[in-house]
Amino acid sequence: MATLSKIDLTMKKNIIKNSELPNLLKKLKRKKQKIVFTNGVFDILHRGHVEYLAKAKSFGDVLILGLNSDASVRRLKGKNRPINKQLDRAIVLLALESVDYVILFPQDTPQKLIESVSPHVLVKGADYKIADIVGGEFVLSNGGQVKTVKLTKGRSTTNTISKIN
Repeated sequence: MATLSKIDLTMKKNIIKNSELPNLLKKLKRKKQKIVFTNGVFDILHRGHVEYLAKAKSFGDVLILGLNSDASVRRLKGKNRPINKQLDRAIVLLALESVDYVILFPQDTPQKLIESVSPHVLVKGADYKIADIVGGEFVLSNGGQVKTVKLTKGRSTTNTISKIN
């Protein structure tokens, strides 16, 4: 039986640093893998997240998830967030079959990261209009696709936190 520390080490291998991204992308392109990218906070993982990420992965071969750093979450969501720290969120996400790699980003938007990854498919929730999705214009201009995924009704981190409070 695996110990938690062994699981952490295995998962951490797929938490990609910005400096490691070019080599990963070369490897994936050599293998002709269709790269899907999505991003978000993913603070308290729930059914809606799991369903969303499984659908996102279905659009390609490899799902790279841009994860907001703790500092960016605080700027976007307020001083009481995130509930779970970035390393914990990354490890939980990597435990899902659908998520292949996680890369943290400190900015408020993933625009620079999307330009670095240059995915074949960019995915966000259907609460976004395709024209308003950060990085969408870049992906489309490079021959990629931008897709939205219907969200699971009644499932959100904000609702979960409200119930807890």
